[in-house]
Amino acid sequence: MNHFDALAPDYDRLRPAGAGWLELTERVLAELEGARRLLDVGCGTGRFAVLASERLGARVWGVDASDEMLREARRRPGAERVGWRRADVARLPFRAGWFDAVHSHLVLHLVPDRPAVVSELARVLAPGGRAVVGTFAPEHFQEFFLNPYFPSIPAIDLARFPDPEDLCAELAAAGFEGAGVTRLDQPVSAAAADVLERVRGRYISTLRLVADEEYAAGLARLEADVAAGRDTFRSTLRWALVAARRG
Repeated sequence: MNHFDALAPDYDRLRPAGAGWLELTERVLAELEGARRLLDVGCGTGRFAVLASERLGARVWGVDASDEMLREARRRPGAERVGWRRADVARLPFRAGWFDAVHSHLVLHLVPDRPAVVSELARVLAPGGRAVVGTFAPEHFQEFFLNPYFPSIPAIDLARFPDPEDLCAELAAAGFEGAGVTRLDQPVSAAAADVLERVRGRYISTLRLVADEEYAAGLARLEADVAAGRDTFRSTLRWALVAARRG
């Protein structure tokens, strides 16, 4: 089963949309200004797709491979303004050149053939159409606040997340022009009890890739730290927004 199916009912609780998400989203919406037909690839529970339909006044479609994520998306207030489709992101169910904008947030590290997906994004975009891809800078993983508990996280994520500059090259190979990277560093603070709940729910896919023994040991250390009185975790999210236009 797609592990996002199991995560879907708790996804918005474990990964809430706080001020940081809103700040990042404002950057994305500015890049997409003027879009009239927008595709949100890997839309999850529909948070961005619904907001984009409201803010941009665009016709938005949300595509995801998880039935349960889409079930949650359709329950979201404002969901009736968005078209929802279940699909493999490497085989999008839309004709060539139909969209003038495409957005994808924290998705490309999950696909087995990233160049094929990038080519598919190019296929569904009209000439001049805009693509915006949200990912992390490499140092995000090297500094990740859970590394002391789960030491294999940096190696796992550096291997599967695209380096932003490499992603620019992949976009260029697929027919995009003017690819560039915008960085956004966000200092964040989280209550230790909330962090513990998120880790127990394996709120990021990486926690499903660490060995079972490492996960159990790291969780036990985290539980012990919280029980001993740790009340806060501070870290920095190091985002990279990659934007380009279809040639």
